[in-house]
Amino acid sequence: MTLEIVKYGRITWTNIIRATPDDVELLRQEYPHFHPLDLEDVLSRIERPKVDQYEDYLFSVMHFPVWDRLSSISRPSEVDIFVGATYMVTIHDGTLKPLVTLFEQCHHDESARQRYMSQGASRLYYTAVDQLVDYIFPILNKVDRNIRIVEENIFSRNNSYIIKDIAVIRRDNIALRRIVRPQTEILAYLEKTESPFIRDELDVYFGDIRDHLNKATDLISDHKEIIEGLADTVNTLATHRTNEVVQILTVISVIMMPLTLISGIYGMNVELPLQNSPVAFVFVSVMMLLISMSMLAYFKLRGWL
Repeated sequence: MTLEIVKYGRITWTNIIRATPDDVELLRQEYPHFHPLDLEDVLSRIERPKVDQYEDYLFSVMHFPVWDRLSSISRPSEVDIFVGATYMVTIHDGTLKPLVTLFEQCHHDESARQRYMSQGASRLYYTAVDQLVDYIFPILNKVDRNIRIVEENIFSRNNSYIIKDIAVIRRDNIALRRIVRPQTEILAYLEKTESPFIRDELDVYFGDIRDHLNKATDLISDHKEIIEGLADTVNTLATHRTNEVVQILTVISVIMMPLTLISGIYGMNVELPLQNSPVAFVFVSVMMLLISMSMLAYFKLRGWL
């Protein structure tokens, strides 16, 4: 349980990391007008992104990606925000670095409090959301770097490793798409909302954040197309390699067929030419060698090898 409060003038920012029922009870006592369902959502492990607007406050649930090094995938981290005329309450799990950094700056630096909290709770809310959205792009850049590494090694590395790398990147890109896309609807709502505790001029600022999110979704879509192209290329290379192996095995099988026939005939318990000759083995061996060489020459002439 970590509950901290920062005040500047009339503005109060309450920050809760890993909320417990005791934290929710404190919020209920401090802000009795909070809807019980919103307080219940705070304790939910994963709540769908949404915005609920009331007469005297706004409650939003948003998800932002956090890189999981162990699993090599971006996982959603939820932040619940209550914002009213003179306060903002944020509830999260502490993994969103921009939000943690912003609160620490406001907590320890007077100039930061003046910069971020002097223009009202709605401007503080905008700043928090803006920095969280900007945090998406370094993760997208990581995906882009991983794609470039695959592009550089696609013709030089073993196909099995490349296929694994592409699968990991594709899974991460799908996770990012699932996390980022729903947030655009929330920003679209904030851009158009009219409420006494969200300043009118902020619609332009929220529109700018929405543009950033649209850019992020476009990058994710571009990555999807590139990954699919790389996957098709790897599949083509693998198919070509398989065809080469099958071709070699087919040639070997075809060459062995007449040799097997000859050895089978001379293995029969019947009278055959040269059966009792001392040079029979040499003759048969030379004949089999000539057949093999002539077939190889024919395959080479036809361009099959």
